[in-house]
Amino acid sequence: MATTSLQKQIAQNHRNTKLIILVFILMMAAIGGIFAWLNSDPKMVLYFVAVSALYAGIQYFLADKLAIKSAGAVEIQPSDNPRLYNIVASLASEAKIPMPKVYIVNDAAPNAFATGRDPAHACVAATTGILEIMDDKELRAVMAHEMSHVKNYDIRVTMIVFGLVSLAGLLSDFGMRVMFYGGGRDDEDNSPIGILIAGAVLILSPIIATLIQLGVSRQREYLADASSVDLTHSPDDMIAALRKLDSHAQPMHQQNLAAESLYISNPLRKSMFSTLFSTHPSIESRIERLENAKK
Repeated sequence: MATTSLQKQIAQNHRNTKLIILVFILMMAAIGGIFAWLNSDPKMVLYFVAVSALYAGIQYFLADKLAIKSAGAVEIQPSDNPRLYNIVASLASEAKIPMPKVYIVNDAAPNAFATGRDPAHACVAATTGILEIMDDKELRAVMAHEMSHVKNYDIRVTMIVFGLVSLAGLLSDFGMRVMFYGGGRDDEDNSPIGILIAGAVLILSPIIATLIQLGVSRQREYLADASSVDLTHSPDDMIAALRKLDSHAQPMHQQNLAAESLYISNPLRKSMFSTLFSTHPSIESRIERLENAKK
């Protein structure tokens, strides 16, 4: 893919991200309004905003550490695995971003991920499985994909969206409990239409939030594939790496649904449900895009 086209795609993704965050803010405001209505207390909106901001901040600063811990990743130094470390160092230099911390996950499933809140506080990880099946060119393409997530600030967006999705689910669940099990308005103040609208918002909010997360994650996987090609100047290496990921696919030993979107390949066990709500586009569609970009 040409650099100008890639830059346009990155710019478009940044605009879409701002729009998505705005949608989340409006969704949080709607849930906050329902809390205030249920408790006949307008000040509840302020409490809601304060708690939401605190939760989002905690998620923003700690989510990467939780992802590393949940994966069982171990940080390495150059002498521990010179091959992986040197590939990442070379890509960081070419991408003109700080050297991230490098981790290895002891897992036979071929996979890799990037996390962190910005390029200065980033981590990249690869499993022992991917190190075993990839040759140097393919491994370089995979790590270029992960470094692209860092350079394009996908890791920051992932942390923000993950925090907002989690918050929407928690608050919606709490709101439903308040509405149906006490703590709400007096019976004479309850409007059937109001209750219906409030319930619909509380039920639909986490679903909408999840669908937004899926859309963000899938588009950023396509972008990271294209950015990898731009960084390595070799679409064939990225295509070959994706084909190996597809042919050797297996679920991660330590699975974490919340961290699914971080990985280059879906780390969960395949099922109709997991495929429908996967944060990843299919390998076939990713390869097709790269093939079309070569023409």
